[in-house]
Amino acid sequence: MSTVLTDRTLALAQELIRRPSVTPRDEGCQELMISRLEPLGFDVARLRSGDVDNFWAQRGNAKPLVVFAGHTDVVPPGPRDAWLSDPFEPTVRSGLLYGRGAADMKGSLAAFITAIEEFVARHPEHGGAIGLLVTSDEEGPAVDGTVKVMEWLRGRGIQIEYCVVGEPSSVEHLGDVIKIGRRGSLNGFLTIQGKQGHVAYPHLAVNPIHLAGPLISELVRTEWDDGDDDFPATSFQISNVHAGTGAENVIPGSMGIRFNFRFSTAVTDAELRKRFEDVLRRHQLFYELTWKLSGQPFLTRGETLVNAVREAVRAELGCDPERSTSGGTSDGRFIAPTGAEVIELGPRNATIHQVNECVAVADLGRLAGVYVRVLEGLLVKSE
Repeated sequence: MSTVLTDRTLALAQELIRRPSVTPRDEGCQELMISRLEPLGFDVARLRSGDVDNFWAQRGNAKPLVVFAGHTDVVPPGPRDAWLSDPFEPTVRSGLLYGRGAADMKGSLAAFITAIEEFVARHPEHGGAIGLLVTSDEEGPAVDGTVKVMEWLRGRGIQIEYCVVGEPSSVEHLGDVIKIGRRGSLNGFLTIQGKQGHVAYPHLAVNPIHLAGPLISELVRTEWDDGDDDFPATSFQISNVHAGTGAENVIPGSMGIRFNFRFSTAVTDAELRKRFEDVLRRHQLFYELTWKLSGQPFLTRGETLVNAVREAVRAELGCDPERSTSGGTSDGRFIAPTGAEVIELGPRNATIHQVNECVAVADLGRLAGVYVRVLEGLLVKSE
């Protein structure tokens, strides 16, 4: 792809990074993107929900509808003195663009826009339709973002056929991995009740930490499923344990455990809850338990979008991407249940959520080039 496209994508990525859009703030990122889309003939709906900014943009009304989806919000930068440069002042050093959101995912957002501009310039009368779905609530609770836009689309009978999410999917080099699905995420908070007392008089107390030991051991040893051809086996992880008053001579009266299941399509969240609660009952504990489902697993089984992306990556980057379902959740979990084919393709994820987050400048233009080819593969044949 041309140096001009790289330069345009870099310039837009820098403008986006300068806006300190720590979740759920947008800080004008979306208006900047909209200002580039409206002159191309996109109809734009601004869909604010609570403290979250969202927008939907669409050019054309024919089928298929090909959508790029992403988020303008970023995680907090962390300690400023750990950064080599201001996290919200984009800086290029040794061919890398540094700044919070460079890889996750303002680089992809910039590539979306410049790719669409390039594609429309080449194919002003293209077939199908192009959509863009952008939120500022992906890094946060994700309750007022993409899920709300999908409700709005459903109310208007708008069906997405193909969706490319710009999450940083690449590992060793750009385009080596595309995500064709993600595991579901089920969170739980367990409180085990004991009886507080003095450590010198254990017979007058009940230590919930001691009670939890055999339970935790069984939970860690349990095989929840075997996974399948597309997903690894479900994993159970304890993320936080809290008990005690801070004093060394007090047996705590309760113990809190936060945990998470990352699960595949081989098991349902209802099945996991039941099996977990069966284990609890066997240990005869006094407890309180609350659940939070962050997202269901999804898997793109259709081949049209996957093939279009693989062909685009091969043509633009000269590699054949591996299909993967690894990693955490993404907003694809809200889009796939509507029947859309969903994949994730973005830059390397080596520095996301870290200090000194960065993306290769050359990869910005190359990623935009891949996105152009994806649009051509799906829409030009309809002309």
